[in-house]
Amino acid sequence: MKLRSFITSVGVLASAIVAFHGAAAFGAPTRYEAETSPATCTGTIDSNHAGFSGSGFCNGNNAVGAAVQFTASASAAGTATLGVRFANGTTTSRPASLIVNGATVQTVQFEGTGAWTTWVTKTLTVSANAGNNTIRLSPTTANGLANVDFLEFEVAGTQPPPGNAMAVVAAMQPGWNLGNSFDATGADETSWGNPRVTQALINGVKAQGFKSIRIPVTWGQHQSAGPAYTLDAAYLTRVKEVVDWALAADLYVMINIHHDSWQWVANMPGDHNNVLARYNAIWTQLASRFQASSAKLIFESINEPQFTGSSGDAQNAMLLNELNTSFQRIVRQSGGNNATRLLVLPTLHTSADQPRVDELVSTFTALNDPNLIATVHFYGFWPFSVNIAGFTTFNAEVQQDLVSQFDRVANAFVSRNIPVIIGEYGLLGFDRQVGTIEQGEKLKFFEYLGFYARTKRLTTMLWDNGQHFGRTSLQWSDPELIGQIKSSWTTRSGTASSDQIFNARASAITAKTVTLNLNGTTFLGVRQGTTDLVAGTDYTISGSQLTFTAAALTRLSGSRAYGVNATVNVRFSQGVPWRINIVTYDPPVLQNASGSSGSFTIPTTFRGDQLATMEAKYADGTNAGPQNWTSFKEFDFTFAPNYSSNNIALKQEFFNEVNNGVRVTLTFHFWSGTRVTYFVTDSGSTITGSTS
Repeated sequence: MKLRSFITSVGVLASAIVAFHGAAAFGAPTRYEAETSPATCTGTIDSNHAGFSGSGFCNGNNAVGAAVQFTASASAAGTATLGVRFANGTTTSRPASLIVNGATVQTVQFEGTGAWTTWVTKTLTVSANAGNNTIRLSPTTANGLANVDFLEFEVAGTQPPPGNAMAVVAAMQPGWNLGNSFDATGADETSWGNPRVTQALINGVKAQGFKSIRIPVTWGQHQSAGPAYTLDAAYLTRVKEVVDWALAADLYVMINIHHDSWQWVANMPGDHNNVLARYNAIWTQLASRFQASSAKLIFESINEPQFTGSSGDAQNAMLLNELNTSFQRIVRQSGGNNATRLLVLPTLHTSADQPRVDELVSTFTALNDPNLIATVHFYGFWPFSVNIAGFTTFNAEVQQDLVSQFDRVANAFVSRNIPVIIGEYGLLGFDRQVGTIEQGEKLKFFEYLGFYARTKRLTTMLWDNGQHFGRTSLQWSDPELIGQIKSSWTTRSGTASSDQIFNARASAITAKTVTLNLNGTTFLGVRQGTTDLVAGTDYTISGSQLTFTAAALTRLSGSRAYGVNATVNVRFSQGVPWRINIVTYDPPVLQNASGSSGSFTIPTTFRGDQLATMEAKYADGTNAGPQNWTSFKEFDFTFAPNYSSNNIALKQEFFNEVNNGVRVTLTFHFWSGTRVTYFVTDSGSTITGSTS
């Protein structure tokens, strides 16, 4: 994961993993959506419970025999693995007969999942025929079926052949990172706040549909002094235990040297021999310990390499080439399964900038090893990724940055039959809080990322430091976000210009229009809960313009309390629906305040609105505060709203770079379009804030 201290400019932070491979994917199950023909559902196709894949799910009638049926194709007869994704918001199990090609093979219990928005996958095995197979789930009680999202179908024997790096990397899609556990730099895997890793967690990751797991590991604090540089036996055994759990779950597994990169490997320009000896000692021991492990275990030489005190790009490239080459030589010479094990080599900083990519291509050419993988990471266009410089939306510039990054690695690698895996992806604002980027803009970013990665044949690995998939709850903290991400693995979803419609309480409600981004889908309608809004009465559609009538917005707004009054979902022919919140607001009211630079807050009555960004300027028009190349300050680094405490905090980092005794004009931009002006003066010991 990128650390903030490494971000020095408005650069693009990008990365991906690439491996030599070239054609069809192996080992990935085929997904059959319950709402898509030839699947049938004795009931209705609904979309009122978030988190499903595709455009809906089967909500079967509450009756014995009210079944969902899929037709799944197998290239050859054999044992098939079924993955049935379902939700059961009751506390009572809903049993169903599993009927394959007309014969009942077992009774399946679909247990309560805690909520109708909590989707889990149940794995089953059956015998399948060559050609088409009917897979039917028929409820055996009057309670009917659980809601069924999709069926995944895979016949044993379709794993990619050993030595085919192209097929293996394709089969690794999608992937997930076990971040902030073994990569922690403290005493053990819990030192950064995450709990001890369990086998249940690893199995939970598999159940979520992931095919690969990256386990970042920091070794330095568990290594003796030179010249032996011996790894702590208990720590190495613990890492292997978790690796073995993941392999037992039939996941591809990647381990590496992680934060050692900036802790001590970065010192290589001034301490070359000692750093190289220590690095080589780690890989010599790891190669020995994992020599007999499954070919599904993959080694990554080092995470996000960088060098301190070098003479420049040429020396950086030389040193990284030396590390990557030494790593490849040590692993290959250790024999056993390591002779052909897939190995991951990074660019400098795991950057997708063209010079860094070209340097790695040179290393690949020199090594001439068909079992190598290259890696870069992608955290989006930096201003959008942290919410600075006014980049609050997923606009054309943010999208083009993603396209350029992915095109560069595709042109350099995929065009040479070297496919690409995004080894880490996410948004840098997540380092502080997941709310740094507005929800709808975040969803558009991940929807497009998944789509464009697929078009460029890039496999993706989500960075998760514990804030997304609960390490003990095994639940997603944001079901809407993961629903969008999962959908993007296989299809496009429609989105819109905004996920919010604002109506000022002080004014009469008028019709409001949003622009749909159809993304190749077809508009189907708008739904509130289980009720369809009426075309022509509640809304009109003209091309990509969706207009909600004043009467519909008035009804949806109810008593017009401040905040979200109602939620509607725009439904499309594929992918997940687009949620739109109907919001009542009035312009926020800020109050005068005083305090110290370390604890200054502005009392704020938000009145249903939310803060998008903040500008800071001096009276002469020059920019104030840190990062003064822009007037728009970085969200949650220099300022942060607190909606429960009704204030906006201006942080110490902001006042550290404000001129003493000089008045600063702040302009707060809210998502409704409202702008509120405020003034602050730092007198050295006291901060004074006023509305005029």
